[in-house]
Amino acid sequence: MNRISRLRLSGAGVLLALVTVLMSTVITTQSAQAAATFDRLYSFCSQPSCTDGDTPRGGLIQATDGNLYGTTNDGGSNGFGTVFKITPSGTLTTLYNFCSEPDCPDGTYPETGVIQATDGNFYGTTGSTVFKITPSGTLIFDVAVDGVPNGLIQASDGNFYGTTYGGGANSDGTVFKITPSGTLTTLYSFCSKANCTDGANPQAGLIQATDGNFYGTTTFGGANSDGTVFKITPSGGTLTTLYSFCSKGTYPDCTDGDVLYAGLVQGADGNFYGTTTNGGANSAGTVFKITPSGKFATLYSFCSQPYCTDGSNPEAGLIQATDGNFYGTTPIGGAYKHHWGTVFKITPGGALTTPHSFGKDRALGNGPVGLMQATNGNFYGMTHTGGTSDDGTIFRLSVGLGPFVETQTTSGTVGSVVVILGDNLTGASSVTFHGIAATFAVVSDTEITATVPTGATTGFVEVKTLDSTVLKSNTKFMVP
Repeated sequence: MNRISRLRLSGAGVLLALVTVLMSTVITTQSAQAAATFDRLYSFCSQPSCTDGDTPRGGLIQATDGNLYGTTNDGGSNGFGTVFKITPSGTLTTLYNFCSEPDCPDGTYPETGVIQATDGNFYGTTGSTVFKITPSGTLIFDVAVDGVPNGLIQASDGNFYGTTYGGGANSDGTVFKITPSGTLTTLYSFCSKANCTDGANPQAGLIQATDGNFYGTTTFGGANSDGTVFKITPSGGTLTTLYSFCSKGTYPDCTDGDVLYAGLVQGADGNFYGTTTNGGANSAGTVFKITPSGKFATLYSFCSQPYCTDGSNPEAGLIQATDGNFYGTTPIGGAYKHHWGTVFKITPGGALTTPHSFGKDRALGNGPVGLMQATNGNFYGMTHTGGTSDDGTIFRLSVGLGPFVETQTTSGTVGSVVVILGDNLTGASSVTFHGIAATFAVVSDTEITATVPTGATTGFVEVKTLDSTVLKSNTKFMVP
């Protein structure tokens, strides 16, 4: 469950409870699961008094050292959450314990993960602050924010941008900018238009698209008060509402979806993809596509399979993997009788399969809260509960995808230095930006720095390794 209760929870949750009673055998989806390999890397609260943290809510990232980083919402030495590092093999180190200062000005209960910026440091949000922390765990700053911040991105100008739930001139949320040194600016206050037609109370962060603008979602507001997709310029001066949910049908039968907890991802085709938690043909949430001009299509309605084996009520967003398909999670539903959630795959055309269902063994985790693909090709994520102590887990899922490279920021001007993440990069012989050769330096087996070459345009980055394998970036790199 997210930071607020589902105000409009559909009948899917009731249906799932009834199904749990009725089902006495496991329903399997062997064709979808046969190729997937799942394992638990770590169970939280494995240390006395949960000093290693518990109940994560945010996602994971891969850093330049090849390790994964994230946060827990609770636990740690002070009981207010942590920042942690975990190796690909499952060794966890707690880097920071929140509320380590008197009266907790450093923040409490983080609900989002962290990002690694171009300066090598990590930035993230708690329930009331934006923080900056070194890879060794030293807190550099924590800045109080008006409203509850929803996570950060580092944009092409080097600054960080995000949204807040609540706060702002109208107490309905904001878009903000913060510099690497900690100077905070409010760019936009939601509900600035009559009846909040510009949206209200976003619960997800922003993405910067290939056109340089920011795109995001609001949970409420819009023409029908059921959430929006919006575009906003980097200056914050112009916000455009691209779509208002519940434009098809009326509540609670919003066939296009309603109530958005998740943000957007821009696909390789230039369109945006996302999920709604409620609504759809079965009132159990949707996957949707929207063009930059606002043309909207519902790709899939959850709970379309008997007993909701395809999952129900997604709360996290999507990622586009190197096979071109989108992957995500649902916190409930799935093939097993306990309905502890799914990892799903959906094609750009809307065909959905379920590579993994949680619930076969509670010790493996239940209630997934997000997904990322590491440069070794595997997926990693966390569950909110389950595990050996029922305080959440970190898991790994392989569906047979190969390695790739990832640029740490998704955009940069000609002449700027870009960090490239990968595996087995020692001895790399070339780096190209959309076919244009770049000068580069191998920093480690997991990191290359490269200079965006003259003549480079928006496109994929490719690295040729020592054995002549060509590793392609998972997304296009934007050259303004």
